[in-house]
Amino acid sequence: MNVPQASDSPPIAICCEPADSADSERHANGASPSAVIIGAGPAGLTLAWELQQAGWNSQIIERDSQPGGLAKTVFFKGYGFDIGGHRFFTKIKRVQKLWVEILGEDMIKVRRLSRIYYRGHYFLYPLKPWNAFTGLGSWNCLRIVASYLHSQMFPHPKEDFFDQYIINRFGRRLYEIFFRTYTEKVWGIPCSEIRADWAAQRIKGLCLKQAVLNAFGHSQTGVKSLIEEFDYPRLGPGMLWENLATKIAESGGQINLNQDVKSICHANGRITHLLYGSTDSTDKDQVAGGQYFFSTMPLRTLLCRLHPPPPQEVTQAAQSLRYRDFITVNLIIRRENLFPDNWIYVHSPDVQVGRIQNLGNWSSALVPQKGFSSLSMEYFCFENDDLWAKTDDQILKLAKQELQKLGLAQISEVDEGFVLRVKKAYPMYDADFHDHLDVIHQYLGQFDNLHVLGRNGLHKYNNQDHSMLTAMLTAENLLHSASHDIWAINSDSEYQETMIEAKAAV
Repeated sequence: MNVPQASDSPPIAICCEPADSADSERHANGASPSAVIIGAGPAGLTLAWELQQAGWNSQIIERDSQPGGLAKTVFFKGYGFDIGGHRFFTKIKRVQKLWVEILGEDMIKVRRLSRIYYRGHYFLYPLKPWNAFTGLGSWNCLRIVASYLHSQMFPHPKEDFFDQYIINRFGRRLYEIFFRTYTEKVWGIPCSEIRADWAAQRIKGLCLKQAVLNAFGHSQTGVKSLIEEFDYPRLGPGMLWENLATKIAESGGQINLNQDVKSICHANGRITHLLYGSTDSTDKDQVAGGQYFFSTMPLRTLLCRLHPPPPQEVTQAAQSLRYRDFITVNLIIRRENLFPDNWIYVHSPDVQVGRIQNLGNWSSALVPQKGFSSLSMEYFCFENDDLWAKTDDQILKLAKQELQKLGLAQISEVDEGFVLRVKKAYPMYDADFHDHLDVIHQYLGQFDNLHVLGRNGLHKYNNQDHSMLTAMLTAENLLHSASHDIWAINSDSEYQETMIEAKAAV
């Protein structure tokens, strides 16, 4: 099987001496500050660009073969496949400005259409009353209304967990139908063990009453779940990050691909240097030194790479952070117009697939041949569980069978396909993650030249625009002596909304 690669060229070779007092002296004498950035995803690349524009020297170390992180686009036989869907919609003007600056006319408008598959029926999402009524039946609809009214009269007094949050806004019946099965498929744990933070980020301001009003044209301004049109790069989100990586390199930045951070050395409350190298090579590890260090790698990995290691209670907190891993099965189908959706949420417990992306309905440029379609079938799992342990051929077989079971295509119509596995794709908001983060946050506060940012760097399930924002505000803290609390920024947080309004003119 041909596994797609972004490039066959070797990584850029860089060898730097560890940061020492001479570095500080050069900085004091007017030399450009130097930054070492772990990770070339949206946060890492945005930070590098912001610092390069201000005259800094940046060096990025990325373990993957191409930039973009989870927002990369992988090409196979000329077909483009995303690692999950990435709508480009933001209320952050400076993020929108950067997107346009990098892509220009290659940013296209896409009409959103998504549906939920449940018990053999497809339900429009957002809700359309007649579609829901015909799919669920009058009796179920009456039970949903009664359940909602009950939740309004007798709400959960606390909203610590996902189930409590959703039931208070939609009623138990709708929670059981449209929220529980899919959410537990995504996260692999009961909804009663998922913190409400995740629900608050994803459906802020939405309840059953508002959903029905939206369906009849009385929309609530700013509800993210109801966006019906979005921007999208012509060749997928990876196009943005490949272009930005090129600009960073052209402006003097260094990007090391296929390189893994082996050790992050520190002394006296400062990071001194780090060691990195290819995991597939016996070559001697290289040294990266600088005045400032930035990490977008998973917090659990970061704490494990520190040398000397953290105290036992900090290490234990880091090891207790959990992640959901991710498998995409990417298929080329010998038929076009399979279904009109950009993506389908599969709530049915009869199949393991969680979501299906129809790439040609995001951009026709991702499907180069007439008469063909391309799909990404997304499976959520834990590393080394039964699904992860399957071979690629076994996973391909499963995906084809489930595609046919859902009635979307026949096994005989599948032309080719490949499997991509992504470790630590989604930081989990389980019952104790706040406590673990508090311990880690306090410990990392001792390092005055180490900054964490981005989705995994902060263990926050942010979209790419929010990850970019953490980078922009981190740069502001350093370049303009701002005092943004990067840990306080997450999707739709009040902190963020206030900050955006204050900087509306930027």
